[in-house]
Amino acid sequence: MGDAIEAVDGGVAVRLQVQPGAGRSEVVGRHGDAIKVRVGAPPERGRANEACAELLARLLEVAPGAVELTSGATSRAKRFVVRGVELDVARRALGDVAGAATAASHPDRAALRGKRP
Repeated sequence: MGDAIEAVDGGVAVRLQVQPGAGRSEVVGRHGDAIKVRVGAPPERGRANEACAELLARLLEVAPGAVELTSGATSRAKRFVVRGVELDVARRALGDVAGAATAASHPDRAALRGKRP
C-alpha cells in the first residue's frame, strides 16, 4: 500500500478520496492509499475540487494558490500538490492518517475537521 502523502520537489503530493455533498468538510480517515475527506460542496462545476483545495490550504496553513489539483478533476480519487510544506509537517497537520483507521481514533479530531483548538 502506498503512502497518501509523499514528498515532491518544493512540497508534498496528497492523494484524497473525496465524498462530496457532506454536512461539513473534514478528514475522516484512510481509503486504501488515500486520505478520505468529506466536503460540503457538491460535485458540480469543480466546486468539490475547490472545497478540497481550501481544506488542504487551511489544514496545511498555506495560501490557496499553493494547492494545485494535478489529477482526478472528475473523479473521487484526486491528487493535489501543495507547495511550501515539508512532508513531516503535512503528516502532522493531516493527523497522520496514514496509520490511523479513522479520524475518530485520532486524538486531535478537531484539527482533522479543520478547526483550530
